[in-house]
Amino acid sequence: MDVKMPVMDGFEATRAICSACRESRRRRPPIVAMTANAFVEDRNQALAAGMDGVVSKPVDTKRIEA
Repeated sequence: MDVKMPVMDGFEATRAICSACRESRRRRPPIVAMTANAFVEDRNQALAAGMDGVVSKPVDTKRIEA
């Protein structure tokens, strides 16, 4: 999930996905934040929104695979 998107940012989109899955009783897909910001506060904000992890840009494909 790209954190910096136009119209709806990644945090808002993640909260909407989590809410929709709860309401429909469907299993939520894994959501990983992708951001250029690598600060602890950014990671905490992503996790608080319901994301499962954070990957900083530039993306390390080996880290994504792990």
